Amino acid sequence: MSEKRTRARTPNNKTTTGFRISDELWEVLQPPLPEHRNTHPLGRGRLRRSDRECADAIFYVLRTGCQWKALDVTDLVPGSTAHDRFQEWVKAGVFLKLWQVGVERFDELKGIDWEWLSMDGAITKAPLGGEDTGKNPTDRGKQGTKRSLLTEGHGVPIGLAVEGANRHDMKLVRETIENIVVNRPEPTEEHPQNMCLDKGYDYQEVRDTLLEFGFTAHIRSRGEEAKEIAREAGKRARRWVVERTHSWLNRLRRILIRWEKKAENYIAFLHFACALIALRAAGLFG
Repeated sequence: MSEKRTRARTPNNKTTTGFRISDELWEVLQPPLPEHRNTHPLGRGRLRRSDRECADAIFYVLRTGCQWKALDVTDLVPGSTAHDRFQEWVKAGVFLKLWQVGVERFDELKGIDWEWLSMDGAITKAPLGGEDTGKNPTDRGKQGTKRSLLTEGHGVPIGLAVEGANRHDMKLVRETIENIVVNRPEPTEEHPQNMCLDKGYDYQEVRDTLLEFGFTAHIRSRGEEAKEIAREAGKRARRWVVERTHSWLNRLRRILIRWEKKAENYIAFLHFACALIALRAAGLFG
């Protein structure tokens, strides 16, 4: 066999040192993981790869947006192994639990700001289609998905809903609120809970829904906000925190473009990403 053909068949393993689960993050991720046998029940077969190794691989896919099969040429576990473990954890609700833990830790260490909350939607391309996708009216009718995100006053995500790209933001308000992952305190006159929304939510249905849940609606057009900001130097709309959080999510490349056909897999990646934002905001890892 020629030297050229030998090189072609030898994988050029890529180092992934900078894309691994930190010890601090692993301490939070490990408790929600389901129990399993470390060996084959009949004493045969290959040993099961460790959860820590698979967590590193799933984190790598989230960070880089690579295909599962691309893991085969890294120093991580094979793509099929990582994908099987990911599916196992999705069914067990591991990533939702991790997000809940992240928000609870943030509340303990920093404190959730319930006084000023913000909600906004963002559209993501979905080339493979699948569940909860639809024609994107802003992208020549190509398939896309929409995520509706609710953040507390610091920008930590606390609520999420996913639908097709053709679903209007205002139709996702109720579901997003109902999906808040931690216990929400009752608003009072002394401690109201204000909801900041852009002009796209300026519908009576939205105002009625917010009133039903005890929120005080603040719906402003971008033009009105621009005039107010121009009059007061250094002023920013309170809603900027949710827009910043959408930007943080998009830095995790698996979120930027949806490749999952199953909605539960895409949502699991979103839950994982929201957990990372919450834990980082709590100062539990860099």
